Amino acid sequence: MQLSEQEIIRREKLDALRKLGINPYPANLFPVDNTAKQVKEDFSEGKKVVVAGRIMSFRIQGKASFAELQDSTGRIQLYLNRDEICPGEDKTKYNELFKKLIDLGDFIGVEGELFTTQVGEKTIKVTDFSLLSKTLRPLPLPKTDAEGKVHDGFTDPELRYRMRYVDLVVNPQVKEVFVKRTKLFNAMRSFFNEKGYFEVETPVLQPIPGGAAARPFVTHHNSLDIPLYMRIANELYLKRLIVGGFDGVYEFSKNFRNEGMDRTHNPEFTAMEIYVAYKDYNWMMEFTEKLLEHCAIAVNGTTEATFGEHKVDFKAPYARVTMTDAIKQFTGFDITGKTEEEIFEAAKGMGIEVDETMGKGKLIDEIFGEKCEGNFIQPTFITDYPKEMSPLCKEHRDNPDLTERFELMVCGKEIANAYSELNDPIDQRERFEAQLKLSERGDVEAAQFIDFDFLRALEYGMPPTSGLGIGMDRLIMFLTNNQSIQEVLFFPQMRPEKKGPELSEDEKAIVEILKTSSQLALDALKQQAGLSGKKWDAAMKGLSKHGLVKVTVEGDSKTVEFKG
Repeated sequence: MQLSEQEIIRREKLDALRKLGINPYPANLFPVDNTAKQVKEDFSEGKKVVVAGRIMSFRIQGKASFAELQDSTGRIQLYLNRDEICPGEDKTKYNELFKKLIDLGDFIGVEGELFTTQVGEKTIKVTDFSLLSKTLRPLPLPKTDAEGKVHDGFTDPELRYRMRYVDLVVNPQVKEVFVKRTKLFNAMRSFFNEKGYFEVETPVLQPIPGGAAARPFVTHHNSLDIPLYMRIANELYLKRLIVGGFDGVYEFSKNFRNEGMDRTHNPEFTAMEIYVAYKDYNWMMEFTEKLLEHCAIAVNGTTEATFGEHKVDFKAPYARVTMTDAIKQFTGFDITGKTEEEIFEAAKGMGIEVDETMGKGKLIDEIFGEKCEGNFIQPTFITDYPKEMSPLCKEHRDNPDLTERFELMVCGKEIANAYSELNDPIDQRERFEAQLKLSERGDVEAAQFIDFDFLRALEYGMPPTSGLGIGMDRLIMFLTNNQSIQEVLFFPQMRPEKKGPELSEDEKAIVEILKTSSQLALDALKQQAGLSGKKWDAAMKGLSKHGLVKVTVEGDSKTVEFKG
């Protein structure tokens, strides 16, 4: 393992600590009784407190020093006086341990009294401290100049997502997104619980991937010697519970789809699905808008949210537009009564990419997605989908070509999908068989399996039921103004980490210098590197080849910028 100069120094400090008889990773608990936030909110001069956290900044001033400690709630200033900490003759704890062997990022615990500095800063006057954990890698801490501009920020998205543990430490504002995510789940859960609905768990490993049309992840169970599929949806299992006698069940489920990744899709995502007996999709529309109004207030304190350039208001009620009317409004084409061939030709005429594998439902879905979806900014229910698009949905009571289904659109994206659930087992079997035929034609989004056990469950009788599914990741994106799903997942899926190029010792020496400055005058860099002409030329040529440095010429001056 190649170590940087700073990593080597920290390991040397680790050895020095042990030689002093100090365990850099002690096992005993540290009796914290306050947080940084509590200290500030319940501040009183002279109050004794015990806090712990990371050291995030130092100002060493001989016999006295200031430092900043960060815990899960924020930061608090520390004041350390040598004679206060070391009242006897032995000053080792301050002179050696604190000043020389503790680094930025180290965890320490402190005991002390509260006081206010001359400039009005609430501060802990430390009377004793303990090293709780030594860090072996330096944190990529941003620097703020005299004008308040931030430099060297830890802002590269790939690094932030890959090393979220670092992102949360050095970009504390990121934590607020995940605090709001938890508030969303808690608000939704309490809303359901207050109405008497029951939270359940259903299988993640399934013998048949059902409840949605998607490509599954496949694994193998060695003992049973059968293939198993990671859950793409939990719908069919939740409906089995309605058959079994529950009046209302819900689940926050981790779903897995072996498909592409982009700013709004991750192969592992969280969905909420709820099923309530003796209800229909009209009831579910009212339920949904009340639910989302409640959640928006719980997360942000208001029904309004900003998403990009849009102001969105989740206050009920929401507009309702049929899919037929939406397509007619934005394309001028009426899908009512049209054959598959007519819709195919119409889609082609609109410039939409179509092919022979697409059935009627898929064609309509493509038209709506391409020409209509993006126009709905405020929460809008799109209702009454064609039957071909909804194999698990009950036939519309007034029009046998349609189904009792809605999707909720916000800022051109679907965040909720709901049905009056199909509970006719014979009709359900025919819909499954129609989907299977589409799959055999090559439609990769059509269901490729028939869940015969689910059909058997329906034959035992399922009461009239309405179901709702909400994409939780996408919903929290809207509520926190994040355009990328990776921003609302602690650990989004990433491509394998690329290994850096193998560097010569001379190249490494130059890189270490640039890491501390990021940009230097070429002459100054050459002087600091201390390399002969040939070695310097070879090292710079190698670094340029690897794309790690960029030399910029302005007049007579040359500067070298680190690009690693």
